[in-house]
Amino acid sequence: MAFTKEEILALVPQQPPFRFIDEIIDLDDEGIVATYTFKENESFYEGHFPGNPITPGVILLETMAQTGVVAYGLYLASKSMSLEEIQKTLTVFTDAEVEFTGMVRPGDKVIIKAQKLFFRRLKLKAQAEIRLENGEIVCSGTIAGIGVKSNG
Repeated sequence: MAFTKEEILALVPQQPPFRFIDEIIDLDDEGIVATYTFKENESFYEGHFPGNPITPGVILLETMAQTGVVAYGLYLASKSMSLEEIQKTLTVFTDAEVEFTGMVRPGDKVIIKAQKLFFRRLKLKAQAEIRLENGEIVCSGTIAGIGVKSNG
Protein backbone atom coordinates (compact mmCIF):
# COMPACT_ATOMS: atom_id res chain seq x y z
CA MET A 1 0.00 0.00 0.00
CA ALA A 2 1.35 3.42 -0.95
CA PHE A 3 2.33 5.75 1.88
CA THR A 4 0.79 9.18 2.50
CA LYS A 5 2.53 12.49 1.75
CA GLU A 6 3.37 12.87 5.43
CA GLU A 7 4.78 9.32 5.70
CA ILE A 8 6.93 9.86 2.61
CA LEU A 9 8.31 13.16 3.95
CA ALA A 10 9.18 11.41 7.23
CA LEU A 11 11.14 8.76 5.28
CA VAL A 12 13.28 11.22 3.29
CA PRO A 13 16.76 10.65 4.78
CA GLN A 14 18.14 14.14 4.19
CA GLN A 15 17.70 16.29 7.29
CA PRO A 16 18.20 19.99 8.08
CA PRO A 17 20.30 21.82 7.26
CA PHE A 18 20.48 19.72 4.08
CA ARG A 19 16.77 18.99 3.54
CA PHE A 20 15.22 21.08 0.79
CA ILE A 21 11.57 19.99 1.08
CA ASP A 22 9.18 21.73 3.46
CA GLU A 23 5.94 20.15 2.32
CA ILE A 24 4.65 17.66 -0.24
CA ILE A 25 1.46 19.20 -1.60
CA ASP A 26 0.53 16.67 -4.30
CA LEU A 27 1.56 13.07 -4.87
CA ASP A 28 0.22 10.34 -7.16
CA ASP A 29 1.35 7.69 -9.64
CA GLU A 30 2.20 10.29 -12.27
CA GLY A 31 4.08 12.89 -10.25
CA ILE A 32 4.87 14.91 -7.15
CA VAL A 33 4.69 18.58 -6.16
CA ALA A 34 6.54 19.98 -3.15
CA THR A 35 7.61 23.35 -1.75
CA TYR A 36 10.66 24.76 -0.04
CA THR A 37 11.48 28.23 1.26
CA PHE A 38 15.17 29.11 1.12
CA LYS A 39 16.03 30.60 4.48
CA GLU A 40 17.94 33.87 4.75
CA ASN A 41 20.60 32.17 6.90
CA GLU A 42 21.38 29.15 4.65
CA SER A 43 25.13 28.57 5.05
CA PHE A 44 25.92 28.66 1.31
CA TYR A 45 24.73 32.28 0.92
CA GLU A 46 27.70 33.57 2.91
CA GLY A 47 30.10 32.79 0.07
CA HIS A 48 27.75 32.65 -2.95
CA PHE A 49 27.96 35.63 -3.42
CA PRO A 50 28.86 38.13 -0.66
CA GLY A 51 26.56 41.13 -0.95
CA ASN A 52 24.51 39.45 -3.72
CA PRO A 53 23.40 36.04 -2.40
CA ILE A 54 22.12 33.58 -5.00
CA THR A 55 21.23 29.92 -4.43
CA PRO A 56 23.92 27.77 -6.10
CA GLY A 57 22.79 25.66 -9.06
CA VAL A 58 24.05 22.50 -7.36
CA ILE A 59 21.70 23.22 -4.43
CA LEU A 60 18.79 23.68 -6.84
CA LEU A 61 19.71 20.36 -8.45
CA GLU A 62 19.76 18.75 -4.99
CA THR A 63 16.35 20.31 -4.28
CA MET A 64 14.96 18.77 -7.49
CA ALA A 65 16.52 15.40 -6.64
CA GLN A 66 15.18 15.31 -3.07
CA THR A 67 11.64 15.81 -4.38
CA GLY A 68 11.71 14.15 -7.80
CA VAL A 69 14.00 11.19 -7.11
CA VAL A 70 14.12 10.55 -3.34
CA ALA A 71 10.61 11.45 -2.10
CA TYR A 72 8.87 10.38 -5.30
CA GLY A 73 10.95 7.20 -5.53
CA LEU A 74 9.99 6.32 -1.94
CA TYR A 75 6.32 6.77 -2.83
CA LEU A 76 6.55 4.58 -5.93
CA ALA A 77 8.55 1.93 -4.05
CA SER A 78 5.99 1.92 -1.22
CA LYS A 79 3.43 0.51 -3.63
CA SER A 80 5.31 -2.79 -3.80
CA MET A 81 7.73 -2.83 -0.84
CA SER A 82 7.26 -3.02 2.92
CA LEU A 83 8.40 -0.26 5.26
CA GLU A 84 11.23 -2.54 6.45
CA GLU A 85 12.45 -3.07 2.87
CA ILE A 86 12.26 0.65 2.13
CA GLN A 87 14.23 1.49 5.28
CA LYS A 88 17.03 -0.78 4.01
CA THR A 89 17.13 1.01 0.65
CA LEU A 90 19.21 4.07 -0.17
CA THR A 91 18.23 6.28 -3.10
CA VAL A 92 21.25 7.24 -5.19
CA PHE A 93 21.12 10.16 -7.63
CA THR A 94 22.50 8.95 -10.98
CA ASP A 95 21.90 11.46 -13.76
CA ALA A 96 20.67 14.95 -14.62
CA GLU A 97 20.27 17.09 -17.69
CA VAL A 98 19.01 20.41 -16.37
CA GLU A 99 18.86 23.94 -17.79
CA PHE A 100 18.99 26.92 -15.42
CA THR A 101 16.97 29.95 -16.52
CA GLY A 102 16.49 32.01 -13.36
CA MET A 103 17.75 32.77 -9.87
CA VAL A 104 16.59 31.87 -6.38
CA ARG A 105 17.43 34.33 -3.62
CA PRO A 106 17.26 34.10 0.17
CA GLY A 107 13.64 34.03 1.33
CA ASP A 108 12.25 32.76 -2.00
CA LYS A 109 9.66 30.00 -1.84
CA VAL A 110 9.92 27.52 -4.70
CA ILE A 111 7.55 24.91 -6.08
CA ILE A 112 9.22 21.70 -7.20
CA LYS A 113 7.37 19.45 -9.66
CA ALA A 114 8.41 16.11 -11.09
CA GLN A 115 6.57 13.83 -13.49
CA LYS A 116 7.46 10.18 -13.93
CA LEU A 117 9.04 9.26 -17.24
CA PHE A 118 9.63 5.70 -16.09
CA PHE A 119 9.96 3.62 -12.94
CA ARG A 120 11.16 0.00 -13.05
CA ARG A 121 13.19 -2.12 -10.61
CA LEU A 122 13.68 0.89 -8.33
CA LYS A 123 15.11 2.96 -11.19
CA LEU A 124 13.31 6.28 -11.65
CA LYS A 125 13.61 8.91 -14.35
CA ALA A 126 11.54 12.09 -14.08
CA GLN A 127 10.95 15.39 -15.84
CA ALA A 128 11.39 18.04 -13.15
CA GLU A 129 11.22 21.78 -12.69
CA ILE A 130 11.53 24.44 -10.03
CA ARG A 131 9.39 27.57 -10.20
CA LEU A 132 9.23 30.65 -8.04
CA GLU A 133 5.86 31.45 -6.46
CA ASN A 134 5.19 33.94 -9.28
CA GLY A 135 5.39 31.07 -11.80
CA GLU A 136 8.82 31.91 -13.22
CA ILE A 137 10.72 28.73 -14.14
CA VAL A 138 14.15 28.68 -12.48
CA CYS A 139 15.37 25.33 -13.82
CA SER A 140 13.99 22.30 -15.61
CA GLY A 141 15.13 19.03 -17.11
CA THR A 142 15.41 15.32 -16.49
CA ILE A 143 16.72 13.72 -13.31
CA ALA A 144 17.24 10.07 -12.43
CA GLY A 145 18.16 7.80 -9.57
CA ILE A 146 18.04 4.24 -8.33
CA GLY A 147 17.29 2.52 -5.05
CA VAL A 148 20.11 0.30 -3.78
CA LYS A 149 20.40 -1.90 -0.72
CA SER A 150 21.90 0.08 2.15
CA ASN A 151 24.75 -1.29 4.24
CA GLY A 152 23.86 0.93 7.18
